[in-house]
Amino acid sequence: MARANSEVADLLQEYADLLRISGGDQFRARNYEKAAKSVAGYSGDVGALGDADLRKIPGVGASIAAKIIQYQRTGTINELEDLRASVPDGVRALTSIPALGPRRALQLYHELGVSSIDELAAAIEAGRLHGLKGFGARSAEKLRHGIELARRATGRTPLHVATEVADKIVAAVRAAPGCQRCEPAGSLRRFAETVGDVDVLAAAADSAPLMAALTGLPEVTEVIVHGPTKTSVRVATGHPAQGGSIQVDLRVIRPECWGAALQYFTGSQAHNVAVREIAVRAKLKLSEYGLFDAETGDLIVSGTEEEVYARLGMAWVPPPMREDTGEVKAALRGDLPVLVQDSDIRGDLHTHTNLTDGVATLAEMVAAGRTRGYEYYAITDHAPNLFMQRMTTEKMLAQREQVRRLEESLAADGGAPIRLLHGTELNIAADGSVDWPDEVLAGFDIRVASVHSHFDQPRDEMTRRFVRACQNPYVNVIGHPTARRIGRRPGVDVDLAALFRVCAETGTALEINSHPERLDLPAEHIRAARDAGVKFAIDTDAHAIGHLDFLRYGVGTAQRGWLTAGDVINTWPLDRLTAFLRKGRP
Repeated sequence: MARANSEVADLLQEYADLLRISGGDQFRARNYEKAAKSVAGYSGDVGALGDADLRKIPGVGASIAAKIIQYQRTGTINELEDLRASVPDGVRALTSIPALGPRRALQLYHELGVSSIDELAAAIEAGRLHGLKGFGARSAEKLRHGIELARRATGRTPLHVATEVADKIVAAVRAAPGCQRCEPAGSLRRFAETVGDVDVLAAAADSAPLMAALTGLPEVTEVIVHGPTKTSVRVATGHPAQGGSIQVDLRVIRPECWGAALQYFTGSQAHNVAVREIAVRAKLKLSEYGLFDAETGDLIVSGTEEEVYARLGMAWVPPPMREDTGEVKAALRGDLPVLVQDSDIRGDLHTHTNLTDGVATLAEMVAAGRTRGYEYYAITDHAPNLFMQRMTTEKMLAQREQVRRLEESLAADGGAPIRLLHGTELNIAADGSVDWPDEVLAGFDIRVASVHSHFDQPRDEMTRRFVRACQNPYVNVIGHPTARRIGRRPGVDVDLAALFRVCAETGTALEINSHPERLDLPAEHIRAARDAGVKFAIDTDAHAIGHLDFLRYGVGTAQRGWLTAGDVINTWPLDRLTAFLRKGRP
């Protein structure tokens, strides 16, 4: 995504949030939120567009286009500045707490004088929320957990924002004279869901041109350290995390040390400690410069990661697995799984169009999926029980006919064949029921079912809710299973072991939602689900064309969970997939 797109999308989203906080027109707030999604998913650079082209972006009308142009010219939006001035900074800070919405934050400010996260924590401990209208018996505990999540997220940048920064840095450094290799390292290479800073490793005989390429980038706002082997800078991200910037550390090493250095700077620390212990037992010494004989100091290997691991008697460990969760022993045994790759994915099974809350048309989304080389592609717009999306049975049936006509048209145009699956994203109600009766559900090719409300149900009720949904003979995939939003909303309280068992028993897949704000099912639960016999769908939940590119984050999350292609239903051929989707029905 172009940097301007990210910045403008964040400003439009902030405008929508502030409208809600200040009690402004809620319909207008939804329009700005939709425009923010549209700009974020736009494939071009909004920073280079004029009024007419801006208004061609779905959801961007005359008023929003004018604000974008004002931002292009001045770097600010006057109406947004006015809104910022009207809302106390503390209230905006409070809205970063998962489970605390804008209206409740404003209420706490007016009635208790709470204007920061720390003040809210103190008010909870002092019992000042007791008896406050709208704050029930469980509110204090929920807010305590939300405060913990908000504090934990401080200083961490979302994976996709850090990746965009890293991609730009790596491209610039690779283009510098004398650069032989350049790759991201650290937690970014391991596909951690949030990143503290960006580590980039490069190889060259002369580091000066590479360091100059980094410090000369227009996005660099500060040079922290500038040296021959390491340069650290702050790079503007346009994202509120870390104050809108992130630290980037570029290390340049000699080309002959590449493998050892890449292994060392990828981490994790726990993985590296475990690997170094193996080296010590073999009377070897492992560092970022190479693997050496501990007694003589002679270099043994350093050129590639594969050589380093092999000399230690290990298989090469894929970076997303390097968390010291059993991968070292598995590498010594030589039985690491062959992890699923982006190229294994044959189709996306969870996408949206502008019939509900997407920002692109059916034809546009399908064309983008076809460009990616997909063999099949599912359209899964929201079902009617998510009332704000205004779906009806009539609209759904009309879309189904459009899907069939579009598939026929694509089959006749001589391009790559693609099978279109007409699906739906159902809402799992508080009692576990879903939208539409069985006779309507039977007409879909695929049905994703997700929790979109009642996130605070007690554990037993939430578990029964999921179990009933999985036992529905028409539900194929549980979408974003924990319903979390990273740094904004905690996951629901569900007995995951019970959920995994019923998924395996009923042939219901669990989604790994690739959207970087979700990455749900989280990596730490994927292996347990796999071991219980669960199958998975790696989907983007795309609401715009650009969101289809989020697949890389879902695959990375699946790799952190040790999944193979065979574990993922949308790597399967169409006939095997459709057999699975029948869920045992004739």
